[in-house]
Amino acid sequence: MFWVLLLLLAWAVAGAACTRLCLAAVRAAAAEPKDAAALRGHDLTLYEAAFLSGGPARVADVTLVSMARQRRLLLAHTGWATVVDPRGRDEMERSVIGAIGPEGQSRIAPVRAATAAADAVRGLADRLVSAGLAVPDGTGSTVAAGVRQVRAAALVVPALGATALLLPGPTGMPRDLVALWFTLPLALTLSCLAIARVEIPPHARWASPAGQRLLTALTRRAGGKGTGGEGGGDGDRTYLASVAVRGIRAIGEPELRAAFAHRDQPWRD
Repeated sequence: MFWVLLLLLAWAVAGAACTRLCLAAVRAAAAEPKDAAALRGHDLTLYEAAFLSGGPARVADVTLVSMARQRRLLLAHTGWATVVDPRGRDEMERSVIGAIGPEGQSRIAPVRAATAAADAVRGLADRLVSAGLAVPDGTGSTVAAGVRQVRAAALVVPALGATALLLPGPTGMPRDLVALWFTLPLALTLSCLAIARVEIPPHARWASPAGQRLLTALTRRAGGKGTGGEGGGDGDRTYLASVAVRGIRAIGEPELRAAFAHRDQPWRD
């Protein structure tokens, strides 16, 4: 009957993982700003939309793409960034120029990393958290950690089931019935992952429920009106809004896309 202990262990692993994810999701959903009604009419800037969608790294990407489209920064397909206009128009652009350095040329990867860690991005994050649009540090990562733990449980449960089936000697129960018992905690973990995939969007790591609603509204408007904030005309703002929400996969120019393809660091959007 040692398989029963393994089954109990499987239930404990699955139950603990799913409970942790559910609690993290509930805490994140409860982080509703007091002035939520006033925020419904708030128009996100490009930088705000970028942070809520992909965090500091996305802000750096949008800044680089915006400067490149304005011909104030050259992003070569070889993965190098070259300053054309050394005068930054806002603190984000000045962070990019400062990250490139006095020589005016640098690899894109370290520029992106330095910009994402700059004071300007941290200040943006603090303002969004204070406004109730972004989740505080640790909240989003808790949800992501919960998802990872459920995924791990979905692998541990079959392993425990296989171990139970491979145990020598009589089990006191047909093996197919033993396997059936282990499918129950496995079904729990897989169902939890399926629900999380539907109910927890990728940008939930950064955006609060109020911020997610604004992102949804921005996505709906981007096809026709663009968004307020940095950039040139409405068409350019619409393009940059798409990059802010979807990441570098929304970049249309092949050479500009190739420039980001040379990033020698593990982040992927």
